[in-house]
Amino acid sequence: MNSNLSAALCYESLNNSCPRTVYPLVLHLSFYFLFTTIIVLTVSGNLLVIFVILLFQNPLATSTNHMILSLSVAGVLIGGLVLPNSMVRSIETCWYFGQMLCEIHTTVDIVLCNTTVWHLTFISVDRYLAIFHPLHYRNLMTNKTGMAMISSSWSLALVFGFVIIISNPEVKIQSDLNESCVGGCDSSHVREIGVEYFIIFFLIPVCIIITVYSRIFFVAQRHAKVIHSYNKGPKPSAPLVVKDLKATKTLSVVVGTFLFCWTPIFMCNLFDPLIGHSINSVLYDSFMWFAYLNVMFNPLIYVFFYSWFRKTVKVLLNKLFLQN
Repeated sequence: MNSNLSAALCYESLNNSCPRTVYPLVLHLSFYFLFTTIIVLTVSGNLLVIFVILLFQNPLATSTNHMILSLSVAGVLIGGLVLPNSMVRSIETCWYFGQMLCEIHTTVDIVLCNTTVWHLTFISVDRYLAIFHPLHYRNLMTNKTGMAMISSSWSLALVFGFVIIISNPEVKIQSDLNESCVGGCDSSHVREIGVEYFIIFFLIPVCIIITVYSRIFFVAQRHAKVIHSYNKGPKPSAPLVVKDLKATKTLSVVVGTFLFCWTPIFMCNLFDPLIGHSINSVLYDSFMWFAYLNVMFNPLIYVFFYSWFRKTVKVLLNKLFLQN
């Protein structure tokens, strides 16, 4: 096959079929291998989190467990319901599942991705309270408070998806090809109302996350200096210092990964309407997969860094593979 990309039609028998980009066989198979790996890691990683919390932890014990469990459920749903069809669309550059499923898929995609953003935001608030108000944490972050945060995360995403896709059809996500050909389903998120989308699901969460973790970082640095200056400091401060130092260690990973994964697609959603929706759909699709990667990374960032989780996984693996 020619090493250059070639063009075809999504439906060869239809005159109004959308064009299809045909990749060389090696590249085509490589894409499927890469995206399948992402899907498997996303589903398995989040399922592992759910399994560990439900079987080895009391999911109702802390609000943190509530939020991690809910975040992982959203991750499994994204990996199982959204990514497989997105993979086919991205690689085949066609949508073979019908217009109704296109709208359903887009709605589910928007709802699940946006709820993960707000889950991550509320988790940062939870960590802030645990570190800065350890004595009052249990009173501040009750199960009721945790459930309110989870409900808010899902409600914001559900209402937003409903308004865009169902109750306001004139702003449905459509590509230029979608309007005149069969086999198209734009992968971009809410291109027609980029400013509102950007503010609610990126600007506000990013401001909260950066503010929270920045304060944790500076306080942790201050405590670290105290430890170095007074090696024989009072023991009661040790637990707080340990938490601060751990928060400092993971700060760059937490904030950096979130910004790396989500900034490109939200920047596109912000500027695309301002430049007449001229951003290439392939570029949009690539940035959307960057955002999907955050769902795959979430178990590593927000759970694998917890010592209790690592210990539990080791115990589980020992029971499964070493004790027969």
